[in-house]
Formats: sequence, structure tokens, C-alpha cells
Amino acid sequence: MREVLRRNRFLTFGLVGILILIAGWLTFPKDNKILKPEILEEGGGEQLYPLMILAMRQREYLGGEIKIEKDLGDQGGFKSYIISYPSDGLKLLALMNVPTGQKPANGWPVIILNHGYIAPSVYSTIDSYRAFSDYFARGGFLVVKSDYRGHGDSQGEAEGGHWSPAYTYDVLNLVASVKRMPEVNSEAIGMWGHSMGGNVTLRAVVVLDDIKASVIAAGVVGSAQDLFYRWRRRAGFVPPPWWATASARAKLVQVYGEPKDNSDFWSKISAISYVFDIEGPVQIHHGTDDQSVPKEFSDSLNQALIDAGKEVEYFVYEGADHNLSGEFRSLFLNRTLAFFEKNLK
Repeated sequence: MREVLRRNRFLTFGLVGILILIAGWLTFPKDNKILKPEILEEGGGEQLYPLMILAMRQREYLGGEIKIEKDLGDQGGFKSYIISYPSDGLKLLALMNVPTGQKPANGWPVIILNHGYIAPSVYSTIDSYRAFSDYFARGGFLVVKSDYRGHGDSQGEAEGGHWSPAYTYDVLNLVASVKRMPEVNSEAIGMWGHSMGGNVTLRAVVVLDDIKASVIAAGVVGSAQDLFYRWRRRAGFVPPPWWATASARAKLVQVYGEPKDNSDFWSKISAISYVFDIEGPVQIHHGTDDQSVPKEFSDSLNQALIDAGKEVEYFVYEGADHNLSGEFRSLFLNRTLAFFEKNLK
């Protein structure tokens, strides 16, 4: 039987406590299950739903040959390419930046860059998140940013990052593909994710121990319960198209019930429940004026990592928006680069 550690709830302190409980569905009561790795039952005869972390661990991520589809030339400090790689029988595209300096003796350290939500029809392999890809490449990292399936000219259907494991499959197959490249250091692979890409990153690092360091910025890293009930909608917030995800989420509810009625299932599809299994250090960033993703998601992840005894850095940017833009961007990038240099070089 699984033993469940429940994170402490905000309990009553007179009238203040009562008010907190009344508003609990809008705040973030700490009722998410954190599952210790040593007591997880690997299947145990249970039918595993594909979105379950244990189900993702049972898959093979073989990747395949990386092919250069287009040489974009010298970009000043690095060369840029559109590449392709296989994922679940699909041909996916990615942007790859390769530094032009002296290659380290063990090969280039790698950053897998997981982009946030962009409408698949307007997503650009070259231009979307280009500033980040370029910055890390100039810092001496081989950087690869997957389209994900269904984005740009990549094959497949865009399934969304929250109620489908598909994008996680795509980045884990990318990791396997990159490790085959003779010019990379396969023991120095990091991962970076923003917003929805933070969700993908957290799943990836609890599924696969090949990722030695990870950075999550403004990530959708709350539990499934948080995403279902507690996504705070601030004034003026316009939900993106995947918000409803009626088909995926409705199917889950139809089979497994809502989180309030079946917390065990919903905890098993929540990457935050498995932070005990993260191997490398994690760095988290979030702005207090984020109108898209609640800072409380990052607060919860930070505390879960601390509770699990993991190495974590957490930076909060007072007044920063969802993209940590403007005056905050330089500090955010410098901290991220320093973190990867410390842990991958």
C-alpha cells in the first residue's frame, strides 16, 4: 500500500482561519499528496492511465537520428539549424543552436528549451522564444527547442500540455536523440521551461533522471487539483484556448471523477507528487504581477522540493509579469545562465 504524506493545511486561527477555509478553493491549501519513491508500487496490477507519472516511466524514449533540415547560418557566436527528430512515429522539427567557440573536451553541454503556450498555427520554429535560445547558445551551450507535435510544420496533433502527456513524450524523445550526437556531453543535459513548458519540464525531470539540472520560469507546476479548481483568474485575464480542454479533462472526469472525489488518481498524474525522484538541482523564477499563472504554483513547488530535501533556488521578482520582461529580463537570464554553468560545465 502507498503511504501518503500530506502537506500541512492552513488551519484556523479564529476568524482569520475560518475566512481562509471559506476562500480555500481560490487560495492554495496544501492538500496535494507527495509520494515517496521507495513506497511507490510500479504498476502493482493497476491499470495505468497514460498521464500517470508511473505510466510515463514505463514507456521507452528511444528518439532517433537528428537530421539537419535547414542551415540558418552563423548568428554571431553560434550557428543555427532547423533539425528534425522522431517522436512516436512523428517527424518533429526543432531549432538547434550550436556554439562556434572551442568545443569542450567532453562535448557541448546541452539545454533543452521547452516553450510555453503559443497558438500552434502561429508558432514559429525559428522566431518563437528565439531570444532565450540565442542567449544560452552565446553562453556556450548547445540549445535545442522542440516545436512539440502539431506546432508549426511538425507532424501530429497539438494536444495541449496539461491534460495530455504528448509534449512530455516529445521532449524526452528529443533528449534521447540529442544524446546520440557525438558533439554533445550526454552527461551534461539541462532543461529549461517557461509557463506550459514549465509543466512539461517538471514532468520530464520526475520521469527521466538523465536531466542533470532544470530551470522553471512562471511554470504551470501546480498539482492537477490546483489546475482543476484553484487557477486564480485575475481581473482582465483572458484564458488561452486550451483552458477549457473540454475533451481531455471531461474524459478524465467521466472515468475517474473529480479530484475532490478521487484525490488518489489526480495525485498520480501530478508531477509535483513525485519530486522525491528529482535527481538534479532545480531553479524557479516567478513574478508577483504574473497575470497568467499564479505565483502560488511556484511557491508550492519550492516548498515541495524543500520538504523532499532537494536542492532548489527560488527567485521572486516583485512587479514582474508572466514573461519576466523589461527591467527583470537581464537579471533573470543572468541567474539562469549562472545556474546552468555551475551545474552542467
